[in-house]
Amino acid sequence: MHATAANEPGDRPAQVRWFEDLDRQDVAQVGGKNASLGEMIRELRSEGVRVPGGFATTAAAYRAYVEHNGLADRLAALAGAGNDQEREEQAAGLRRAFRRGSFPAAVESAIREAYRELSQRHDQQAVAVAARSSATAEDLPEASFAGQQETFLNVRGIEDLLEACRGCYASLFTDRAVAYRQEHGFGHEQVALSVGVQKMVRSDRASAGVMFSLDTDTGFRDVVVINGSWGLGETVVQGSVTPDEYRVFKPALADPGKIPILQKTLGDKEHKIVYAGGKDARVKTVETPQRDRRRFVLTDEEVVLLARWSGAIEAHYGRPMDMEWAKDGPSGELFCVQARPETVQSQRQAGVLQTYALQQEPGEPQVTGVAIGEAIATGPVKVLGSPDERDRFEPGDVLVTSRTDPDWGPILKAAAAVITEHGGRTSHAAIVSRELGIPAVVGAGRATDVLEDGQAVTVSCVEGEIGRVYPGELEFTEREVDLGSLPEPPVPLLINIASPGGAMRWHRLPVAGIGLARMEFLVNNVIKAHPLALARFDRLEDGEARRRIEEITAGYEDKSEYFVANLARGIATIAASQHPRPVVVRLSDFKTNEYAQLIGGEAFEPREENPMLGFRGASRYHSDRYRDGFAMECRALRRAREEIGLQNIVIMVPFVRTVEEADRVLTTMAGHGLVRGEGGLEIFMMGEIPANVFRAREFARRFDGISIGSNDLTQLVLGVDRDSEELRDLFDERDPAVQQAIATLIEQAHAEGVKVGICGQAPSDYPEFARFLVDAGIDTISLNPDSVLDVLDHLTGAGEPAGREKGAEG
Repeated sequence: MHATAANEPGDRPAQVRWFEDLDRQDVAQVGGKNASLGEMIRELRSEGVRVPGGFATTAAAYRAYVEHNGLADRLAALAGAGNDQEREEQAAGLRRAFRRGSFPAAVESAIREAYRELSQRHDQQAVAVAARSSATAEDLPEASFAGQQETFLNVRGIEDLLEACRGCYASLFTDRAVAYRQEHGFGHEQVALSVGVQKMVRSDRASAGVMFSLDTDTGFRDVVVINGSWGLGETVVQGSVTPDEYRVFKPALADPGKIPILQKTLGDKEHKIVYAGGKDARVKTVETPQRDRRRFVLTDEEVVLLARWSGAIEAHYGRPMDMEWAKDGPSGELFCVQARPETVQSQRQAGVLQTYALQQEPGEPQVTGVAIGEAIATGPVKVLGSPDERDRFEPGDVLVTSRTDPDWGPILKAAAAVITEHGGRTSHAAIVSRELGIPAVVGAGRATDVLEDGQAVTVSCVEGEIGRVYPGELEFTEREVDLGSLPEPPVPLLINIASPGGAMRWHRLPVAGIGLARMEFLVNNVIKAHPLALARFDRLEDGEARRRIEEITAGYEDKSEYFVANLARGIATIAASQHPRPVVVRLSDFKTNEYAQLIGGEAFEPREENPMLGFRGASRYHSDRYRDGFAMECRALRRAREEIGLQNIVIMVPFVRTVEEADRVLTTMAGHGLVRGEGGLEIFMMGEIPANVFRAREFARRFDGISIGSNDLTQLVLGVDRDSEELRDLFDERDPAVQQAIATLIEQAHAEGVKVGICGQAPSDYPEFARFLVDAGIDTISLNPDSVLDVLDHLTGAGEPAGREKGAEG
């Protein structure tokens, strides 16, 4: 204890408490934020969690200030205000009174003494500190007051600190804070304010940001989400920049040999907040140099360390947490500077799944950004420059603005959806939109220029990680499902997934894993360049392709590493969404014409009259022509399984024409370290060629499972081009010839003790086809996620749809 600074003589309550003397039981004295800092310093030091030291003024000090300055009557007048105008006038008067007030001698003495000792601890005459507001009802699981009160950074000297304390007290009565308390039923006279005085971490010379111990959009509990930018962390909290984003797979953090980073997204980080040198301002905003915008703010090792801290903090508190971190420039050390309960996803009803789906082809979006929430909304656009324009905003409008802060609260509550030009998943707009249950698209570039007042738009946040804003009001459906009431299917149901974001969105669907994860989606939408254009970049002659590759691979000197790292993380993210259940990842199955459309692809692909029957699938993997590309695919799969730690990944080989080709592919894979059976690795093949049916037993002896591709099998059994408009009426997986081929394949594979599933489109399109599969003895059925409930209804004879359709908009 530090009695000289912490306690008053006799029976008078303490005016100041050191963080290390606090724990979570002290919320009534110092608020949730400061109590949490003390708890972490006391209890999590052994876990390696570093927290900057400091002290907190107490609720008793605040109440003494109120009494000393005769403010009790003003508080009563605020509580009794009869309308908004009167309430705002009373609040403005209180703010002025708090800023002009004087401290009781005992309170001022305690603050001075504590600040003097804090400076001495760090061998400084006047240590720079952050003064953070912590309301005594703040950061409770039921109601987060985060962002409602002020924080003052780079406070230097005792007089500056006393002024900052007054500013914190006054911020308890901003219009937004008063309105928030009114809405949540907290009496103005019941809430006190503690000021946390914490040594500044010199992140102005490094980086800072926020992190959550779950996925903030889907509630998936096995990831840590970290956002970061250069300079002080306020840019990330305020959403004034698009930060870097990292996702880490929590279950693998226990293994020190793993680097379980699922995602690294480079943000623009357009500007940063640093210390100001003059007396007029404590901090200032400056542009971030271009070289820093193009590099990540954290190393992989630092990302993993923060994620481990996040896991330790979550485990200690026994609930998902919302944290802030900062990196000290001079020392290079990381610190956790705040931790509070996460208050949105952790309070969602666990047994209910709510899904949205567009009912028509949307066309090209006008604006894209980061998708927040898992919903769709429509409405007229309203472009606002500041919350002062609230009179122009009508309930049900779609808010479009540069960024938001707590002053936008009343407008956000009336909005159907939110679109901001700046910010990431942890920005103010993102956090509040989740809390309100409305979709948001943040970091949406030039949204205020592209979208016009009054135009009707559809905001879709159900298509993976990218949020899209489409012109017009499109039709969509909303469905609410009670997961506890769903019947058991007669065979395990799995899902087909293309994108990592889509996998996270459907993690709560009651399925047995993923039956098809399409590698080519990741190559096309994440990597965007032809594998050989990256592997052989030094020999690439196409100048425009070289320029575009340099642009997309910023931060990667080794272009092959760009491919391997991004493919591995994408695969691992999909696998993490269902861990430890199996996730079947199909090797790339582009056709030559599709490969040619990738950046730099034309130089490496032959022109074929019929690419559907050409150089595709297994034939590529053992060919010298694609050798370097396949080597990178194998490296990515090994990294996802071994380095990131997703050993539930099953590899599937598509379009295997002959048994001899199967042997060559398996030998090639083994040469790249992917040996069937080693480390529990299972290798499946697609059953999609008549030869796979005729020689099913021979194929089955070489693989751990067979997954039927009904599209290609139908095409080749019936001799119908699956892409032909003229023959589309003939293309039908339910044709008796196709069904006989499938039944034979199942029977022959079972004779060798090998399981058979299906990942083709047919059971998703035709629920009655799923019944045929069950009757034929299929072991698993993999479906498009949005068709799982309908197929489940059909297979179990439920009669009514599984779940309740809440309505359609249009």
